[in-house]
Amino acid sequence: MTPEAFLSPADEQEVVKAIRAAESATSGEIRVHIERRVPGGDPVMRAQELFIELGMGATALRNGVLIYVAAEDHKFAICGDKGIDDVVEDDFWDCTKDAMQAEFRRGNFKQGLIDGISRAGERLRHYFPGTHDDTNELPNEISNG
Repeated sequence: MTPEAFLSPADEQEVVKAIRAAESATSGEIRVHIERRVPGGDPVMRAQELFIELGMGATALRNGVLIYVAAEDHKFAICGDKGIDDVVEDDFWDCTKDAMQAEFRRGNFKQGLIDGISRAGERLRHYFPGTHDDTNELPNEISNG
């Protein structure tokens, strides 16, 4: 499955809308990156590489979250920066992955992403509430590899 087949253009717009909504009340940043295959086979390592490549570690409060998907390999990972990792529950990312995977298994890729984005957004809002002078530090669009 190619990244383009993973989400339709309309689905992609709904995911971007979910990112904007999740970020609306937080200083945190959420990005989604979709590619065909995971180089080297390890989605966590690839997510960590992309986290750096996409500038996710450059947020002022180190509160970026990357959701990485290798569509054809049926693999994905979530990578949170130090600021968010230090405050969420130890099993938060695993529970988020479980919720996403339940939708992915049903073929609901858009909903799986939206669920993950929403869960991350809830935690970001709790620990990193938005302020009147927040700026969007990173693009909201889905990146592809």
